[in-house]
Amino acid sequence: MVLPAFIEQGEGDTAVFLLHGVGGGKEAWARNQPVVAAAGYRTIAWDMPGYGDSEVISPCTNLLLADALKHLIVHIGAHRNVLLGHSMGGMIAQELAARHPALLHGLVLYSTSPAFGKADGSWQQQFLQSRFAPLDQGLGMAGLAGKIVPGMFAPDADPARLAEAAALMSRVPAQSYRAALSAIVSFNRLAELGDLAVPTLCLAGELDLNAPPAVAEKMASRIAGARYQCLPGVGHIANIERPALFNSAVLAFLNHHFPT
Repeated sequence: MVLPAFIEQGEGDTAVFLLHGVGGGKEAWARNQPVVAAAGYRTIAWDMPGYGDSEVISPCTNLLLADALKHLIVHIGAHRNVLLGHSMGGMIAQELAARHPALLHGLVLYSTSPAFGKADGSWQQQFLQSRFAPLDQGLGMAGLAGKIVPGMFAPDADPARLAEAAALMSRVPAQSYRAALSAIVSFNRLAELGDLAVPTLCLAGELDLNAPPAVAEKMASRIAGARYQCLPGVGHIANIERPALFNSAVLAFLNHHFPT
């Protein structure tokens, strides 16, 4: 397997892997990675396969995405590995944890869930159709981002930050976006939450409509020793919308469990 592309910053015994969501890329962490690295952590922001500078994998499945992440973790070779996964990135983190628990020492599950939507297959297909509709109508990824991204931010969010997230989504190849969403509708690691045995933070945004706080809170209740935290006044992409608030929560978790 070809090594996924990544940006590395910082040094230290603990590597923090920054795993973006379905509309992101390694640049999604531009306001977060330098801060975490400056605090004494080795940080690795990847491009998920099919995104940015990473090669496409086919078929795009949760299993193969987790294998790509395993390949990257082994390549980095850190003493301790913490996965910080946003949305779909959090699902890939859980898939890695279920398949390769020995590689994992800490988890930040951020605006994500342990299973996708409802078990009913027709609901999942309706979700895909609604998300793919702008592409099917010929609007492209920029048109899709214009429709979806505003709903992922607080109503009073800084327009510049919203534009930043929309531009990021616009750069995702349409084929990769379709493949990624098609993969995560089958994601379900709810039964394995009780097997997680590493320090875990379940982080939510108060106004997140994609991964509501109640989902993160319930997820934390199923993981032994996990902490739930809700960031006030933010939506689904808090690391871009209010990076200082997000960074503070992440560093508090890291400093407590993995002091430098």
